[in-house]
Amino acid sequence: MLKQYFVKQAIKEIEIEKFIRDSFPMGDYSKIEIQRTPLGIKIVIHTNKPGRIIGRSGRNINEMTDAIKEKFGLENPQLDVKTVRNPDLDAKIVAKQIASSLERGFNYKKIGNITIRRIMDAGAVGAEIVISGKFGTGKGATAKFIEGYLKHCGQPAKELVDYGFEEANTKPGKIGIRVKIMKNFMNIDGSLKTTRGEPEEVKQQGEAALEELQKAEEGEPAEKKEKPKKAPKKEEQEPEAAKEGEKVKKHGT
Repeated sequence: MLKQYFVKQAIKEIEIEKFIRDSFPMGDYSKIEIQRTPLGIKIVIHTNKPGRIIGRSGRNINEMTDAIKEKFGLENPQLDVKTVRNPDLDAKIVAKQIASSLERGFNYKKIGNITIRRIMDAGAVGAEIVISGKFGTGKGATAKFIEGYLKHCGQPAKELVDYGFEEANTKPGKIGIRVKIMKNFMNIDGSLKTTRGEPEEVKQQGEAALEELQKAEEGEPAEKKEKPKKAPKKEEQEPEAAKEGEKVKKHGT
């Protein structure tokens, strides 16, 4: 009985998530969290554009609450909306953005290159975008965009890599988009870090090298160290001494 109860609850959570995803197709929906409180069930929606989900003066959120209450039989559902701080590091939002761009007719190569660059600029350790389907030709094709360092298997791949999948409905057919984003890197001791961080000494050396390069481009001469003057050679000193001796002889005569 207890096992069946948890199975039913998990199925209900999946159905609620699917219902919310279908209700807000253009809302850049990321994920939901279901929390059980003494007052009832609290559903937290993570999104990039909360204004589209909340609606004018909370109209959409109120309608969604009533629909969930009637369809799933929940007593007192509470909907809360949270904004994703960095949407470029959320694999589901990125996959949704790529799908909407392909449906509007943008070139898949251009979209893939721009998106992978934007993900890395946001501070990701590594990323992978796979777009497969019919791109206006008779045969299907697969395009893969990879940059940085990415884990593909094992426990680190489950803990550190964010996965996202979306489908785009175009005239030639469906196009699948799979996105993987690795935000942090795990050391041997288990601590997390990003490869973007650099020690202060490395930063200072890099800034100094950049300043020298800019001076060289502007045409300013680099600071040169003064070389120590060399002592005159013996061969140069001997003729001078001989000349002085001849002068002394002339004066004596």
